[in-house]
Amino acid sequence: MSTDYVPAMTFHPQPEPGTASPWAFPAPERAALGNGITVLHCHRPGQQLVAVEVQLDVPLAAEPEGLDGIANILARAFSEGTDTLTAEEFAAELERAGATLDAHADHPGLRVSLEVPASRLQRGLGLLADALRAPALPEDEIERLVANRLDELVHEQANPARRAAKALYAELFDGADRLSRPRGGTADTVKSIDRAAVKAFYEAHVRPATTTVVVVGDLTGTDLPALLEATLGAWTGTAAEPTVHAPVAADDTGRVVIVDRPGSVQTQLLIGRIGPDRHDPAWAAQILGTYCLGGTLTSRLDRVLREEKGYTYGVRAFAQPLRSAADGSGRALIAISGSVDTASTAPALADTWTILRTLAAEGLTDAERDEAVQFLVGVAPLKYETAGSVAGTLADQVEQNLPDDYQAEVYRKLAELPTAAATEAVVAAFPSDRLVTVLVGDAATIADPVRALGIGEVTVVTA
Repeated sequence: MSTDYVPAMTFHPQPEPGTASPWAFPAPERAALGNGITVLHCHRPGQQLVAVEVQLDVPLAAEPEGLDGIANILARAFSEGTDTLTAEEFAAELERAGATLDAHADHPGLRVSLEVPASRLQRGLGLLADALRAPALPEDEIERLVANRLDELVHEQANPARRAAKALYAELFDGADRLSRPRGGTADTVKSIDRAAVKAFYEAHVRPATTTVVVVGDLTGTDLPALLEATLGAWTGTAAEPTVHAPVAADDTGRVVIVDRPGSVQTQLLIGRIGPDRHDPAWAAQILGTYCLGGTLTSRLDRVLREEKGYTYGVRAFAQPLRSAADGSGRALIAISGSVDTASTAPALADTWTILRTLAAEGLTDAERDEAVQFLVGVAPLKYETAGSVAGTLADQVEQNLPDDYQAEVYRKLAELPTAAATEAVVAAFPSDRLVTVLVGDAATIADPVRALGIGEVTVVTA
């Protein structure tokens, strides 16, 4: 009787992990073009999709009175043709180059973003330069953009999260401050925008002297200075000084605003105030503490409100920088956001305040700190794998008047921060008696239970 041959098994030792390679946020090189444009560039071998970020010194505060939203319309109009190409021809040229062009307006300024294969960088930069140098701003396209924006405003008004943000900004900031009003304008202001107003706004504020361009990607074999001079360097304009932003001030007296949505089965929560931004030495500690409070599914807010009580699908705590003042200081919106079912509104708020008070009394644990550092520092190499993510962060630093090595320093600080520093920063950011709470929901059901919590005077407004 024959038997099958079974070869002897050979066991190999389990491979050992290699030494971890050190990682740091990419350091850019600086240059300047003859027309005054500041250039930051970063060579990233292997990243064949090159990202270009253009930071224009066009803050929302520069919008003419009664024309809130005109910066948003201008941003969208940059892709609607040039002095030599119609909107359709411009779109076709972008497609032939394999490029995408986007733009948006925010309080610090206007941002134009280009992504293009490295092999077609020259063509992509040429199209970008034409869009900035000589946008066509055709009347029919401006009218279409205004009509589209008016349609968007209808949908935004019906969106509880958008409605909560609008109410919080209006409540925190003085009505004379552009921060108090919606970024994209209101129906009344957008209706007033026409081609002549957009052209005048462009001519008054868009110029190379106050523009910064960030280029990130594989620049092997590319004479970038010559390429930039031949494209963006051909843009001419008058000299100008950068915008001087007014300091940010807000009233964070503890109070509650209910935006009434009769019959709503959910309540949108947005709890906020202003606090330190990236210029403050405590920013890194605040990032760490805020992550422990509400940055992940295992944070304190989620553990109680989602896992234990089942009030919500998730609650987040975050800090959003606003704008930098002339002295280099700045402020950020510090907030907690989420939604709960209507009946759970008051209990969810009560538990949130208990979490904040307990945090102030007992502090974070070393385990919470270690887990947060492991994620925040460990995920950074993945977060910045693309040229676009690096370019966007470098442009953010320019926008906020931060040094080029800022992001690298933040990650270094995060890795070294003790638990006590994170506790101190997050407790200072979220004082339980200095929070403005906005609730978008059924006022008839939630107002009295919320008043009974004693977290501040309650005001009801119509949606």
